[in-house]
Amino acid sequence: MKIHKIDHVGIVVNDLPAAKAFFLDLGLEMLGEGEVEGEWVERIIGLQDVKEEVAMFRTPDGEANIELVKFHKPSDGEGQQLPLANTLGIRHIAFAVEDIEAIVAKLKKKGAELIGDIQIYENTYKLCYIRGPEGIILELAEKIRVI
Repeated sequence: MKIHKIDHVGIVVNDLPAAKAFFLDLGLEMLGEGEVEGEWVERIIGLQDVKEEVAMFRTPDGEANIELVKFHKPSDGEGQQLPLANTLGIRHIAFAVEDIEAIVAKLKKKGAELIGDIQIYENTYKLCYIRGPEGIILELAEKIRVI
């Protein structure tokens, strides 16, 4: 028995078009989208009367996938939460990027919020957290090239 890799990360959203646009603006490629319902998915996720819409994305290198899920049924009774970076649980997804400043500027024009500042870590990385639609937090990491 062995684990090969992470296949994908699933993110449940309410506004699927906004979340799709956010990941497309980031530079991910859409693999496909569709509706999911029926007993087979209900038995996997432990919910009943499921109807959901999904959109699957991948990074340009093909190494990582993101699945966005909009549940039409059953709905989440608590609604959207905007957790802080220190809230327990899975809190962010980190992407290795080029030209972090340009990506942040592009995403901010589309409504994303830079949580803190872009910082340099030990002269090896530029790092920042940015919040997109649905409270999604991304960490962007640009390796500093030493000449």
